[in-house]
Amino acid sequence: MSARLMGLVGMAVLLFAWAGPLPHLVQQSFAAHMWLHMLVVGVAVPLIAAWVAPRLAITSALTLPIVVSLLDFVVVWGWHAPVLHHASRTETWALVLEQASFFGISLLVWLVALAGRDSGNAALGGAMALFFTSMHMTLLGALLGLSPRLLYAGHHHGGEGWLGLSPLADQQMGGVVMLAIGGVVYLVGGLVLMARVLRRATA
Repeated sequence: MSARLMGLVGMAVLLFAWAGPLPHLVQQSFAAHMWLHMLVVGVAVPLIAAWVAPRLAITSALTLPIVVSLLDFVVVWGWHAPVLHHASRTETWALVLEQASFFGISLLVWLVALAGRDSGNAALGGAMALFFTSMHMTLLGALLGLSPRLLYAGHHHGGEGWLGLSPLADQQMGGVVMLAIGGVVYLVGGLVLMARVLRRATA
């Protein structure tokens, strides 16, 4: 698939995520909220970054990837704190701000990682950023998926939620979605960059 085609597919996924049914489901379903999150940062953004990154020249080997990956950690975990999470599922302005911050910081992580992929040190820094992001998404997904109690109460108003799931099962599904998409996509991206570093080192 060409870089341009990947970018167009990424924009189509982004349009579906933001203009489709998911934003209307986040108030009642944690899993729908997580699908929205992962379609943006785990599918749309990597594809868009693969299109844009070759046009950029980012030379920072380690400092910039470390900084942006730490910022990503703060943004992702911050929006999953109960107060901010509740706001994003009940207030339109908060959901818009959350989605914009997810998109912006994730795009920055991927651009920093991919723009330097043809330079050994920059590719190593990019791989480290993606590995760290994969690790903290995996940890958060595991906490959500394995929790024996409801972490975000007050969003199910009696009966079963989206897809007929109980509130706890809905939360656990959301955790699995983060593990399966967020953790895996960033891990694969990091492995690809690391493979390039190793091939260049042995050439």
